[in-house]
Amino acid sequence: MFETKLRTGGSGEPLLYLHGAGGLRAWDPFLAELAKSFTVYAPSHPGFESSSGIDHIDDVIDLVVYYNDFLDAIGLESAHVVGHSMGGMFAAELAAMSPARVNKLVLCNAVGLWIDEHPVADFFAVTPPELASMLWHDTESEMAKAMFTIPEDEKEQLEQFLLRSQHLATAGKFLWPIPDKGLKKRIHRIKAPTHIVWGQSDGLAPAIYAQEFQKYIPGSEVTILQRCAHMPMYEDTAGFVSAVTGFLTSQT
Repeated sequence: MFETKLRTGGSGEPLLYLHGAGGLRAWDPFLAELAKSFTVYAPSHPGFESSSGIDHIDDVIDLVVYYNDFLDAIGLESAHVVGHSMGGMFAAELAAMSPARVNKLVLCNAVGLWIDEHPVADFFAVTPPELASMLWHDTESEMAKAMFTIPEDEKEQLEQFLLRSQHLATAGKFLWPIPDKGLKKRIHRIKAPTHIVWGQSDGLAPAIYAQEFQKYIPGSEVTILQRCAHMPMYEDTAGFVSAVTGFLTSQT
């Protein structure tokens, strides 16, 4: 029923990394850096890349059940969980509904809450240049340009188009029409020590949401990374890894 594409590496305490709606590019540099301190497990969610089974998942509740089964399958009773954007919503839901499975929790530019005065942008309805300005502090950086570069080879163009369409369709199950699927009703159940990491100039999920998550998770800490938008693990890899590693290895 489910086949999961899993990237893993490193040694140390287990760390489950849950990616956002854009998926993972590869064994990215920030994952390699985290793997110097932890055994990193970075699955592609069902419906992303070659991970199958999305047709058996209707909502975020099903997704949490899936990740409980996934942790069972790889032999982990619990792990530190780091989630970015949509993956941050999944991480928060997992920590709320299965608190024993999450040792420490890091939410990076997470969605899942909603403030009427500061709505999360509808990235399904914007042009690529508009999306780039939301995701990246510096839209002229090599990483930002690479994200929107169209391959010259026609076969690669088609493959890229189909993969992005697949990812958008999957993300729509959890984020459309708005990325508020009831987390606020369950967030009080989070017991794991929590660190909230955010890019200051995020144009997709404004930085005010860092304080909103902190308000609902007692004792949580916040780190705001300057000169970063929605993708701080790429724009400031060293700052992101330092914030995550420092928190996960602390005695709190």
